[in-house]
Amino acid sequence: IHVCWNGIDPKKYDPSVISQEESKKLRQQYGIADDEIFLFFIGRLVTVKGISQLIEAMPDIVHSYPKVKLVVLGVGDLEGQLKSRVDELGISDHVVFRTEFVSEEERILHYAASDIVVLPSLYEPFGIVCTEAMSMKKPVVVGAKGVTGMREQVVAEGNGQCGFHINPYEPKDIAWGVKELVSRRDEWDRFGENARNRVYELFTWEKITEKTTEIYHKILQ
Repeated sequence: IHVCWNGIDPKKYDPSVISQEESKKLRQQYGIADDEIFLFFIGRLVTVKGISQLIEAMPDIVHSYPKVKLVVLGVGDLEGQLKSRVDELGISDHVVFRTEFVSEEERILHYAASDIVVLPSLYEPFGIVCTEAMSMKKPVVVGAKGVTGMREQVVAEGNGQCGFHINPYEPKDIAWGVKELVSRRDEWDRFGENARNRVYELFTWEKITEKTTEIYHKILQ
């Protein structure tokens, strides 16, 4: 078996193309103040994406870091259930839902404006949105239990660290990963640089093309 990952265009997913003014405007749109931390989840609102567990983790996160807001961007069958649960948990001031499809340009803007991207998928062959976030120099918290490509995408320790691995089935572990990253705010820039460097190393379309061609040559020989 030869593994050939998916890829993205880091020239398009480039934080330098988004101005601070654009990012600030989006944050204001969601009611996120300059001194608040913008957590970002993007994906379908379905069980496999782990969004229910992330909502369950939010009270723990907010208890430790009251100035945190989660923006949930996506559509799916769990929308009503998730909104009801947010109200039940008393965290409606800390969770904003944007349940619609947005353009690629607006998606890139969301990455740029956010501080941390949280993707607690229960199952993920390969996380395209994870790679997009990494290319946008964002530290990430990703599901890394069971079958998931994000465990290979995200370096969770050492010099090349760009985020944290968590057990997405456990809200307490999701909360741990987010809180750990929030507490290491002085390392966000380093994690972000490492993330983008890893995209250039492994996940550009040029790299994917080289790998695919190499596989065909081996087979033909």
